[in-house]
Parts: sequence; C-alpha cells; structure tokens
Amino acid sequence: MKINELVIRRAADSDAAAVAEVWLRSYAAALPDVRRAHTDDQVRSWIRHVVVAGQETWVATADGTVVAMMALDDEELDQLYVDPPWRGRGIGDRLVELAKQRRAAGLALWTFQVNAPARRFYERHGFVEAERTDGARNEEREPDVRYVWQPAA
Repeated sequence: MKINELVIRRAADSDAAAVAEVWLRSYAAALPDVRRAHTDDQVRSWIRHVVVAGQETWVATADGTVVAMMALDDEELDQLYVDPPWRGRGIGDRLVELAKQRRAAGLALWTFQVNAPARRFYERHGFVEAERTDGARNEEREPDVRYVWQPAA
C-alpha cells in the first residue's frame, strides 16, 4: 500500500472505533499465543472510554484511515500499535519520536517477554530493560519486561 499522505495527530472521540480495530488486529498478529484478558467488545469500550477519552492518544492516518495508534499516560508509553499491513514503513518510529518529544524527561513502558519484535524495536530506539516479571501483575498473566528511556545527558 502506498501512502499518499501520512498524518500524525491527536485522536478525537470519533477515532475510537478505528483505534480499537487497529489495536485488535495488531495484538492478534503480534501476540497470537498470548491470552487476551478481555473480549473484543470490552477492548472497544476500554479504547473509547479510557484510552481515547482519558489518555494522550495519537493516531497516524494514511489518506484519512487510522493505521496506527499510541497512548501516553503520564511518563508511560502505554499503547503503541501499528496495523499489520502498515508495519515496516517507519510509522512506529515516528510515533516513538513523538513520544520522546512529548515526554522529554524520559519514558517507560511494558511489553511481553515473548514479543521479541517489539523488544528489538524499543531497544533500537534507546529503551533499556529495567525489570522483568513473571506476569503476576498483568491481566494476561504473561511474563513481561519494563523498558525505560532517558534522554542523553
């Protein structure tokens, strides 16, 4: 798919449905063996009422269609998902750079240990592993890893 115009902007309430579909498709593609703690409809409600309504949520749109999303919650990069057909085009890179600009003092995030592509992606962007857990604190009960990024001194 050719991108004629990629726009990164704050998500509006009207984007919630498209954001949720990107999240669902991306999660299914990246983490097919990780148990989801919530149904698709629960995820859609959470995206609408918590993520888009209550977090600093950004979308990347290609020719007006939402193809990626990112949510920042305080110093946490809380969600970053790129629709599978749009991966490998630098969209995630642009969203991480935006997150670093928006949180210039530093960022942290969690990802599942089994998500090797995400871990490589964040490491490539200067995030450093800070902690590993057995997953007892997340709803999926999946071992995870916390990454932190600090700006250069």
